[in-house]
Amino acid sequence: MSSSTSYAKPAFFKEALIYQIYPASFCDSNADGFGDLNGIRSKLDYLQSFGVDVVWLSPIYKSPLKDMGYDISDYKDIDPRYGTLEDWDALMHDLHARGMKIMMDLVVNHSSDQHEWFLSSRSSKTDPKRDWYIWRPPKYSPSGERLPPNNWGSMFGGSAWDWDEKTQEYYLHLYVPGQPDLNWENPQVRDAVWDVMLWWLKRGTDGFRMDVINLISKVPGLPDAEITDPEIPYQKGYKHFVNGPRVHEFLQEMHREVLSLYPAAITVGETPFTHDAAEVVKYVQPERKELNMVFQFEMADLGKCHLMTHDTHAHPSNALIPAPFKLPSLKRVVSKWQQYMYDNGGWNTLYLENHDLARSVSRWLGLKDPNDPLRARGVKLLAVLQTTQGGTLFVYQGQEIGHANVPIEWGIEEYKDVATQNFYKEVFDRRVKETNNLKPDMTDVMIGINKKARDNARTPVQWTAIQNAGFTSPNVEPWMRVNSDYLSWNAESQIADPKSVRSFWKDAIALRKAHKVLTYGNFELLSPEHETIFAYSRKMGSTVALVMLNFSKNEVRYTTKIVLDGEAKTAHRVLDNIDSDQVEGEIDLGNIEVTLAPWEARVYIA
Repeated sequence: MSSSTSYAKPAFFKEALIYQIYPASFCDSNADGFGDLNGIRSKLDYLQSFGVDVVWLSPIYKSPLKDMGYDISDYKDIDPRYGTLEDWDALMHDLHARGMKIMMDLVVNHSSDQHEWFLSSRSSKTDPKRDWYIWRPPKYSPSGERLPPNNWGSMFGGSAWDWDEKTQEYYLHLYVPGQPDLNWENPQVRDAVWDVMLWWLKRGTDGFRMDVINLISKVPGLPDAEITDPEIPYQKGYKHFVNGPRVHEFLQEMHREVLSLYPAAITVGETPFTHDAAEVVKYVQPERKELNMVFQFEMADLGKCHLMTHDTHAHPSNALIPAPFKLPSLKRVVSKWQQYMYDNGGWNTLYLENHDLARSVSRWLGLKDPNDPLRARGVKLLAVLQTTQGGTLFVYQGQEIGHANVPIEWGIEEYKDVATQNFYKEVFDRRVKETNNLKPDMTDVMIGINKKARDNARTPVQWTAIQNAGFTSPNVEPWMRVNSDYLSWNAESQIADPKSVRSFWKDAIALRKAHKVLTYGNFELLSPEHETIFAYSRKMGSTVALVMLNFSKNEVRYTTKIVLDGEAKTAHRVLDNIDSDQVEGEIDLGNIEVTLAPWEARVYIA
């Protein structure tokens, strides 16, 4: 089977719409200010009417919430904040009764430091579970100062090692200290992970999203990272744990021991810190028997600062420091992954938002005013971009109704995310030290946080225009503040409006399901260096689709052509995001001349 034939082989997971729910912020059924499983159950008609095939739940396991549930203390129980296992069973049965599926978030690069595995591991150097985690003795400086085993930095700031006073060793945590890394070199750890997966599959889950799954294999010896910034003690150790030497061996073992027993299970891995398509495709090529698909991060990393300037080194990821990028860069990234996966038998995920990314209309289009008259059109433009590429479609809660970033006026106290708080504190402390000013100017930092912080995606879903946006009872304080634009941007106001953002999303999804070329066709970028127009074609057999997107707030005259074998083709307009009689209903693909309005999107099919 050729690579393109493998790519175009139909499968449920390829054609499904997967909807991510961040449970804490979705819907609160018991008026405690925190979203829960029964709140999700109450919205299943809403999800089904939107066209959702699969619901993916961000972590709902027992957790101290050091990183909002990505620190799991019991893989086989539900955190009481969200409900009970019986509530999960009821949700699963309700979804299955509607012909929908459910996916769990599998977080097994690390656990919580409150998990019984780690409590045993840290209790004694001779405990049977000591080697379930990564422990190392300290190093010492020439002056006798105790130092971590190597110079790796944590993703959230500081060292990736934490000292355990009782056993006089350090343990590795690539994320916060409350998330110790599991030692996948130990076969007992892998067997324990397989047991967790089988337990949930037997209970009724239909698949897993696998958190930072490309970090589970570390380079033997855990060598020091290259020093890229001599001014700071901890460096980026990515090359020593990203796509590590045994990661594919471990995933193939996962397939043999677990996934082969449930061939319909949906699997998607998260693969950050790598833009190497030749490396990433290994995770998803069917013949390798690893995963269905992965989230690659090259597009998400656009606009992230990678320069080691004065303040950027305060936080290892630099994710909260915006950097400018131009449309041709975005086009090159999209084209790269579309073409590479098609040519090499892989499969893409299509996402613009998730629980770790700021809202797309704010991030990609620079929306600043929530009352911008072009806001709805911009959201629709991004919906067209996402629904007309090859891959599996992922929609994040609130994206379908045009959620935007939080107001710029919000202070740092409104942000709950540990990454944001750590970043702010590190920069603040640095500036206090360097300026001797106890109240340094943090305006630039707050601008970056407003644009890039993960909390932008974690505000409660805006269901109605009543107090607290219908997320929880009006007299209850939600765990996180509701975005103040809920009075005019909410689901209730959009459901029955045929011109709303939600209705447009439904139209785009229906178009995608009706025309397989949009899922399985090849991808050809048109006008790669054009500064404002993102245009591309999709071809499958004799069917051709043309997509044209104006990423500017100015009217643009655009000309191009699609070279076809044989006769010229006339394409018919099947989707656009402006209500105008001036939009051409037909165009000659061999001689395309159009005028696109600000943030206009069009799709033609021949």
